[in-house]
Amino acid sequence: MDSTFYRTPGEAITAPAESLAYMVTFDRAGQQPDALTVLDTDPESDGYGTVISTAEMPTLGDELHHFGWNACSSALAHEGHCTEGLQRRYLLLPGLRSSRIHVFDTQPDPRTPGLVKTIDAAELAARAGYSRPHTLHCGPSGVLLSCLGTADGDEGPGGIALLDHDTFEVRRAWESDRGPQYLAYDAWWHLGADTAVTSEWGTPSMVENGLVPERLMNREYGHALHFWTLSTGQHRQRVELGDEHQMVLELRPAHDPEATYGFAGVVTNVEDLSASVWRWYRGGTGVWRAEKVITIPAEVPSRADALPPALRPFGAVPPLVTDINLSVDDRYLYVSCWGTGELKQYDVGDPAAPREVGSVRLGGIVERAPHPTDPRTPLAGGPQMVEVSRDGRRIYVSNSLYGSWDDQFYPDGVGAWMAKLDTDPESGGGLTVDRRFFPHGDDFGGRRVHQIRLQGGDASSDSYCYR
Repeated sequence: MDSTFYRTPGEAITAPAESLAYMVTFDRAGQQPDALTVLDTDPESDGYGTVISTAEMPTLGDELHHFGWNACSSALAHEGHCTEGLQRRYLLLPGLRSSRIHVFDTQPDPRTPGLVKTIDAAELAARAGYSRPHTLHCGPSGVLLSCLGTADGDEGPGGIALLDHDTFEVRRAWESDRGPQYLAYDAWWHLGADTAVTSEWGTPSMVENGLVPERLMNREYGHALHFWTLSTGQHRQRVELGDEHQMVLELRPAHDPEATYGFAGVVTNVEDLSASVWRWYRGGTGVWRAEKVITIPAEVPSRADALPPALRPFGAVPPLVTDINLSVDDRYLYVSCWGTGELKQYDVGDPAAPREVGSVRLGGIVERAPHPTDPRTPLAGGPQMVEVSRDGRRIYVSNSLYGSWDDQFYPDGVGAWMAKLDTDPESGGGLTVDRRFFPHGDDFGGRRVHQIRLQGGDASSDSYCYR
């Protein structure tokens, strides 16, 4: 059995630290292939904080975005896997623009993964009826792959495609009855409660060429959570957050397999440009509910002319919460404010009453806060994708959101950088930027950087079967 499958969150926390990070990088112009980049995260290594290898895609124009492992610790309770040799071995890389899915094998050398399979857009469309694959997790019935659009590519309903655990062939659409669900984004679950949770962003036509201001102000982007029977794919309940809360993105369920709560990030409130984090939970009657537990206000800049054209009519910088991540011990929640350039740390020991305990600024639409290793160089972009190590001590961030959205909010260029922050979970919080870890610029060969996965699993890719 693969030693990186952990029966409990506690086992994962005490396991050896990651020595490698995998990150997808993309060429906004589509003139060179996107790539899977491997980075050295071993502080004892001479190459610490540098790019080890870059594996290019065989195609152009994929715009690699989110990606994930073929299996996680929850596979210990799944049926349908190969009975021998189950491993956290393959990385599946969806192209959000191309609808292709590239599969890389991290064996025999995890430092130099190799391409073993490409699933084309036609297979995804023909077998599942979907396009624009976004997020994937290995689930009880197969690999669940959320998709933004239908086979036609521009509109919805989006949903979830089911891939075979071992061959990665597209099997079918996961839903058996989607109810009122139309918009799609993330998908996660509570295994013990036989419940899946999905969130809402927009259809391909709503996101492909950037945020559409008219559709945002008309409150057409996603503003609800959906709850499903995990074992059957049947829609059970829609929970409305209020249509002023636009774009319900990342979902982070509690890692405790007996817990029935989690957190969802909301990009913006059209009434005041604030962002928010919501807690979903199952009430005593078995009905799922949601409540806002964090509000992050917009900031008024000292210089209005520093705002990009898209924001000048509002005269403020929205936080733009575009990612959140929950530590494996369910103690700390990390919130990326891509607009203001801030990464916030909250103590969520009481999930209904988070307390902010740490903050770091890097980049930002107006502030352009520098990395401490190069204090004279302003950074564009901001903490966007965030990944947390299994022991909760290391937090990795990257700065690009999505090509067309980067261009809209950072029209003078978003650049490319990755940073690492340290924290001590036992000390009650607080964040420190690691000065030794700052790959940026030409380190990525002219490509922008997006999601990060850690060798052996991480806080956002694993769920657990036992306490």
